Amino acid sequence: MQLTALKTLGDLKSNSYISKSIKEELRDNLIHNLKNDKSSFEGIFGYEHTVIPQLEQAILSKHNINLLGLRGQAKTRIARQLLNLLDEYIPVVEGSEINDDPFHPVSLYAKELVEEKGDDTPISWLHRSERFAEKLATPDVTVADLIGDIDPIKAANLKLSYADQRVIHYGMIPRANRCIFVINELPDLQARIQVALFNILQEGDVQIRGFNLRLALDLQFVFTANPEDYTNRGSIVTPLKDRIGSQILTHYPKDIEIAKQITKQEAQLSDFKKENISVPDLARTLIEQISIEARQSHYVDSKSGVSARLSITAFENLMSTAERRALVNGDHKTCLRLSDFNGIIPAITGKVELVYEGEEEGTEFVAQQLIEAAILNLYPKFFPEIKKLEKQDEDQSYDKVLNWFMKNDDVQFFEDDSNAEYESALDKIKPLEEMLNEYVSNYEKGEKYFWMEFILWGLSVHKKLDRNQVDTQLSFGDSFGSFIKGL
Repeated sequence: MQLTALKTLGDLKSNSYISKSIKEELRDNLIHNLKNDKSSFEGIFGYEHTVIPQLEQAILSKHNINLLGLRGQAKTRIARQLLNLLDEYIPVVEGSEINDDPFHPVSLYAKELVEEKGDDTPISWLHRSERFAEKLATPDVTVADLIGDIDPIKAANLKLSYADQRVIHYGMIPRANRCIFVINELPDLQARIQVALFNILQEGDVQIRGFNLRLALDLQFVFTANPEDYTNRGSIVTPLKDRIGSQILTHYPKDIEIAKQITKQEAQLSDFKKENISVPDLARTLIEQISIEARQSHYVDSKSGVSARLSITAFENLMSTAERRALVNGDHKTCLRLSDFNGIIPAITGKVELVYEGEEEGTEFVAQQLIEAAILNLYPKFFPEIKKLEKQDEDQSYDKVLNWFMKNDDVQFFEDDSNAEYESALDKIKPLEEMLNEYVSNYEKGEKYFWMEFILWGLSVHKKLDRNQVDTQLSFGDSFGSFIKGL
């Protein structure tokens, strides 16, 4: 017999239903998953040996949790995935505002109903999807919002005095009884509002306009906070921190491969993009390296952090740049180009907080610098290192390519060049393919031109070639050779 077919408190008793607190639910279901080698947190990469074990320990300890980390570190996603550890359905007293447990009612309404009807008390069933409440902490949040207040309209309609408990309108926290309650950006909550949470976390007392109610609320609290908020906008008051059982530090992906997994999972791509745009693995690596450079850049405020959303939206923009070009030229299929990375600049400029030096240079300049820094750092992993000062008899790996540019005109690309025009421009530089085949032998057939352009960008960021961008035109050339030919 399905549990949801039970309609009264008596039905629950006759079927030996055992009521559990929300923390017991989380603990029991986590234990079941651990014993059966089942993951409790799907789609969260890079935390397997850091955050998730600590999170599981906190759940086993029945702790309220504070997730402390910079933006874009999956804190809210972790909190929402706790829903998967709840029982599918729980019984509540029918008509209760605060999800009263029929076995342990806490509101006056539920207590009176159970006392009056006993085993005939009607129940309804609450699905776990409805047991999640979330509040973004902002300075304008009040105690009435979170805990409750006296409702004068209710008092007038019921003809009750303000001294009667039934005139209370419950706030978000009592209404989330037996649920997971998340408060995001906790330090932004005013100190006096944080103080109002003390008794709820520890003793279960709720004070509303002089009413000292003993509501034994059953909640799993999850707080999120940015560590820099302790000095920037506010702080978590010490007694509140003391009442939060476990504080868990989140972090950004520790290697590029994990970051690529996250971006691949989260990027929203149309079927056309998935089926018709070839994506070299080097392009995915470069996107993640740009995020790494942003987190280390002296132009970017490291205290603010650089969200994983930078990589995700940048990759979406990159694919859209290629899609637009294919649509303009009527090309059914295309491959990403390195010159397409100019299309990710709008995704970068909205995701980084700049320090004074960065503001002085401008967001577009900083975005371009991050792209160049990413190429600069990735280039030596595939091709010989380019040294600033070389003797004539030292490394001659690039001589053929550089000599070609000395003898020939600049190579030009346009944003909307068709596949044929783009490939023809690169095919002119004969030594380029020779060099690629010498150092990179395992690239996919469709990736050849991306790699060839990568060599050109590598030479330009190392100041061996000139690179000029004018509107939609990108050109590579030898500045000294161009000067001589001009004479």
